[in-house]
Amino acid sequence: MITVHDLTKTFGTQTAVSNVSFMLEQNTSTALIGPNGAGKTTILSMLTGLLAPTSGTVEMVGVKDIRKEIGFLPQYPQFFPWLTALEFTEMVAKLSGVSGREVKKEAQKVLSFVGLEEAIRKKTSTFSGGMKQRLGIAQAIVHKPKLLLLDEPVSALDPVGRREMMNLLKELQQQTTILYSTHILNDAEEMTDQLLFLRKGTIVEQGSLAHIRGKFDVPRYKVEFETEVEALQFASQSEVAATVSNNVVYVEIIEERPTMQQLMAQLVASPFHVKQVKRVTVTLEEIFMKVAGQ
Repeated sequence: MITVHDLTKTFGTQTAVSNVSFMLEQNTSTALIGPNGAGKTTILSMLTGLLAPTSGTVEMVGVKDIRKEIGFLPQYPQFFPWLTALEFTEMVAKLSGVSGREVKKEAQKVLSFVGLEEAIRKKTSTFSGGMKQRLGIAQAIVHKPKLLLLDEPVSALDPVGRREMMNLLKELQQQTTILYSTHILNDAEEMTDQLLFLRKGTIVEQGSLAHIRGKFDVPRYKVEFETEVEALQFASQSEVAATVSNNVVYVEIIEERPTMQQLMAQLVASPFHVKQVKRVTVTLEEIFMKVAGQ
């Protein structure tokens, strides 16, 4: 278990991160979510030891120096272009304290794990963006860290590369604890055990997706019409509060507003062609817009 308590970082008179506290359970995945400038990279940099906190503590059960138990992939990983993937990974393994006799074996093992077994002899200068991300993961896990920190690991990838990386991270979660920052909310929605929403250097919401959804969700229905004109006309005439997106009307059913039965009666009585009515839950993007103050 990793415990972060009142982590704070100031630069002169500016406070980048203020009294951030959270816990990471073993073999879980936690997403740091927030707009640019919210403090995500600063938090990761303090956890790695690359940036000294102004105050606060980071503790890992049974570990004195957590830097030895951390693997890190920055948002824009850099590699020595004259080295092959194997040479680079072996170099990082040695720097990370892997036994001399184990260096080559562990380097080859992680390169195979991330899908680079056919490219271990190729120079990193020839690698595509997706291959560099895979190499970045390999160098971050070659010493078998207890905590893996990833700064925007999929933001620069195309949809296929992003899917491959997410599948890889799911496998890694069986071996280590993952903390990553992301702007790709669909990915966070898919694989994250815990969400940490940041705004101006402070955690404004945290918990599991189910917990946060339960806190922000209200009964809401998606009513799909054949045309956008019908959707707009229904929304303008409706007795219930509604928002329109193309040919879809979203209706919230909350206290002091008409019930679901009244909504259905109104739809039956209307002259419009309804294709579908279904219950929908609040999206992570909608939650983000609320808690991040966008």
